[in-house]
Amino acid sequence: MNSELVLVLDFGGQYNQLIARRVRECNVYAEVIPYTTSLEDIKAKNPKGIIFTGGPNSVYKEDSPSYDKSIFEIGVPILGICYGSQLMAYKLGGEVATAPVSEYGKTDVEVDTSSLLFEGVSATTTTWMSHTDYIAKAPQGFKITGHTGNCPVAAMENAEKKLYAVQFHPEVMHSVEGQKMLHNFLFNVCKCTGDWKMDSFVETTIAQIREKVGDGKVLCALSGGVDSSVAAVMLAKAVGKQLTCVFVDHGLLRKNEGDEVEAVFGPDGPYDLNFIRVNAQERFYSKLAGVTEPEAKRKIIGEEFIRVFEEEAKKIGAVDYLVQGTIYPDVIESGLGKSATIKSHHNVGGLPDYVDFKEIIEPLRMLFKDEVRKAGLELGIPEYLVYRQPFPGPGLGIRIIGEVTADKVRIVQDADYIYREEIAKAGVEGLGQYFAALTNMRSVGVMGDERTYDYAVALRAVCTADFMTADCAQIPWDVLSTVANRIVNEVKGVNRVLYDCTSKPPATIEFE
Repeated sequence: MNSELVLVLDFGGQYNQLIARRVRECNVYAEVIPYTTSLEDIKAKNPKGIIFTGGPNSVYKEDSPSYDKSIFEIGVPILGICYGSQLMAYKLGGEVATAPVSEYGKTDVEVDTSSLLFEGVSATTTTWMSHTDYIAKAPQGFKITGHTGNCPVAAMENAEKKLYAVQFHPEVMHSVEGQKMLHNFLFNVCKCTGDWKMDSFVETTIAQIREKVGDGKVLCALSGGVDSSVAAVMLAKAVGKQLTCVFVDHGLLRKNEGDEVEAVFGPDGPYDLNFIRVNAQERFYSKLAGVTEPEAKRKIIGEEFIRVFEEEAKKIGAVDYLVQGTIYPDVIESGLGKSATIKSHHNVGGLPDYVDFKEIIEPLRMLFKDEVRKAGLELGIPEYLVYRQPFPGPGLGIRIIGEVTADKVRIVQDADYIYREEIAKAGVEGLGQYFAALTNMRSVGVMGDERTYDYAVALRAVCTADFMTADCAQIPWDVLSTVANRIVNEVKGVNRVLYDCTSKPPATIEFE
């Protein structure tokens, strides 16, 4: 599929996915592979370059991730990052030792700008360090191209053998000119042309699906989320009416969301496919009656989703393929290279094993979230769907503390709708996720001359790049005040509005 490939050899670093994303941002296709991949397999992939990731270990411990030093002889350019740089030094006869001073955080590095890696980079550049070991002595044939006050070899290279190493993390945002360095490695050292573009990915994938499916029948569980929507549209463009999308509305979606999904995928939408919407709200509410424990709620919602999907699938009969909106981070997290580990679909409690199908199609399995969004726009999916906020599979079921009832769903839907409307009106930007949740707390209030005893709604908004950590968003007070006034006045059953200003950690982004 791709003429150019850069391999990211994973030694257990926390930024392995990020390195691949940064490479792809330069329009060069990158794949993350485990360090246990054999040299034969690596050579067979014919990569233009290899990047060694960081990792938490020490190179001289016996059980640390390692690689045979013959990899340095195959003539493919290699860039070692952090642990990867130490491994290169150690394997090629340099010295790695415990650093007298551990460096962590933003650090100024002085670099040799005549190096191909540092072309156009400032002579003193700010980078992100995170290490307790360091390269005490570079291997023979290597030139030191970067240092800090505490780190004699912050960068080194053997230009003749196209081996480069940096002790810092160029892939993270805190390394100010890190992306320029990665770009230099890809284009100056690996001589990539940068021919990997989303439009060609979309075209190629549609053609491949068409060829694979032939005249077969395809079934897709559509949640209305970004991943399943993009996967469904790709299939629709490839095989049209051979695709049936089943959309289970469990009554726990945001306000009007079920109708929005139907408007795009239903009979009046732009796509040629079979669309089945199952309005199963009452079934879900009755199953959830009296249940207050968060995990129990998740399980019930997941299982009931499968039951409903199963009933619809039986009506359709045997299909050849089942579509899943699995994306690359899921593939990496569920075990690199073990494609058999199929994650439970984010809206399905587990894989529907009763559905009679031959094979799974996962058209997005090599894409990161931001790339899925680009593919969505490329396919002509409306922006409001493509940039919709992440939404948990159990939906509002985990944004209602305690028992879920139809009335509580109405409260949280209406409050959330007002909140999102006012955020959009005020043009607040940079929010990773924001929503209203319904607490289980009731308190006394005054409405007119009457005392009330009603619920408190909590508003949440966070800023985050990766959803692993998140900071509470500082929304302007006048916006919050307008939202609070509107919710109390317009949503029956609420007399108090709270703003959650906890970061993650210690809190999670969702409430349950």
